[in-house]
Amino acid sequence: MDKDFINKLAKSVKEKRELKKLTQDDVGVNGISRSMVSLLELSKTDITVSKLKILADNMEVKVKDFFDFE
Repeated sequence: MDKDFINKLAKSVKEKRELKKLTQDDVGVNGISRSMVSLLELSKTDITVSKLKILADNMEVKVKDFFDFE
């Protein structure tokens, strides 16, 4: 696991969520738990592409928006 990449992804996810004024509970639905969101934002876990797609849908953003850090 590339820790630097995961840290950047985690920061991006959190920033996007906070910009939309959403809580972890708000986006932790449809197969994504609030604890998964928390672990992701803390860089404590990796996430699958399918889960990342669900998270993006829950936040009403595109998956590619999460990778806007590079």
